[in-house]
Amino acid sequence: MLGIGESGDTYLRTLLVHAARAVVAAAKKKPDPSGWLHELLKRRSVNVVVVALANKMARTIWALLAKGVAYEADHMRCRREAAAA
Repeated sequence: MLGIGESGDTYLRTLLVHAARAVVAAAKKKPDPSGWLHELLKRRSVNVVVVALANKMARTIWALLAKGVAYEADHMRCRREAAAA
């Protein structure tokens, strides 16, 4: 995967960017800013953050389709807890 550049499906890229823009807008209204997205918003412009999030979403979707598994929202948290135990 080469990111979310000009190659590939234009419509899918547009949908991913619109979805990422909605997530960023909702995250800005959060009373307790923490996490990857808020840290990136402190350092980069909103448009750069939107494209970075769209790219991250595309990589997640690709991994789910390639492995044929369902999405688990707390997947990383479960892995961290298992490693700590």
